[in-house]
Amino acid sequence: MIGVILLQVGTPDAPTTGALRRYLREFLSDRRVVDLPRAVWWPILHLIVLRTRPRRSARLYQKVWTPEGSPLRVITRAQAAALEQRLAGAVRGTRIRVVTGMRYGRPSIAEGVTELSREGVSRILAFPMYPQYASATTGSGLQQLFEDVRDRRVVPSVRVVPPYYDDPGYIAALARVAREALATLPDRPTRLLLSFHGLPKRYADLGDPYPDQCRATAELLVSSLGMAADSVTVVYQSRGDREEWLQPYTDKMLEALGKTGARVAVMCPGFTADCLETLEEIRLRGCEQFHAAGGRDYLAIPCLNEHPAWIDAMTAIARRELAGWI
Repeated sequence: MIGVILLQVGTPDAPTTGALRRYLREFLSDRRVVDLPRAVWWPILHLIVLRTRPRRSARLYQKVWTPEGSPLRVITRAQAAALEQRLAGAVRGTRIRVVTGMRYGRPSIAEGVTELSREGVSRILAFPMYPQYASATTGSGLQQLFEDVRDRRVVPSVRVVPPYYDDPGYIAALARVAREALATLPDRPTRLLLSFHGLPKRYADLGDPYPDQCRATAELLVSSLGMAADSVTVVYQSRGDREEWLQPYTDKMLEALGKTGARVAVMCPGFTADCLETLEEIRLRGCEQFHAAGGRDYLAIPCLNEHPAWIDAMTAIARRELAGWI
């Protein structure tokens, strides 16, 4: 049997202050996320951040929480189930099990590996849910996966899906979702913002290929949509305040465009599943910021989620990387 583990960033167990404190402690203790010397960062984290941020973050999560739980967890599990079903129909003679593994929170990557091990899986394909590589996302998830398998009595064979920021199926799925969303509007937007998660500029200067891969995705998507390049802008959201992050910033761009009375659509190509950053920051808060500045129409385009075109792309990517195993 072969296993596939979908690696996601993670989510708290509940939209409460206590759950957010546990989640943020794990998240912000990751050296790939915050690379400051521990002697500098530890007092800041434990004496300031974990005393103030959990309550504020809990209020944000409460705005998007569903009866089934965190949107990210619910959607990622649905993606895993859909991919497993699709692979079962596409691959004969080999059983393939698909599970999820959250870098922070549950189900953890270790729990995903344990689940596969119990079912007799000896070969694992790691499928990061981040199309563009960043050390803080893909790198961190893979590091944790390798640490979780290295001490097992029987260490499974592990393959990794490489960054697929320019994969034709991924681009086609983005274009399909964008077209369907844009078709619901009476008037075409005057500007399409492609909003990627932010990253400290220093990380990119140290060698992270993330901004280059984001721009490559944007160029391919714009070409696929047949839009004029000057009507599309790449922006970065969820920035921190300790240092300069990749620019231009999404919120600042929304305010600037709002003042011109523009019609705007925002898409988040770097997120394969809707989550706090897309639902609260973009769909809710972004809309408020835009209209408060004087903007007209505002559309938040959904993420890929369980769209059939994305499940098709995931299946094609998985089959390609499983060559020789199936």
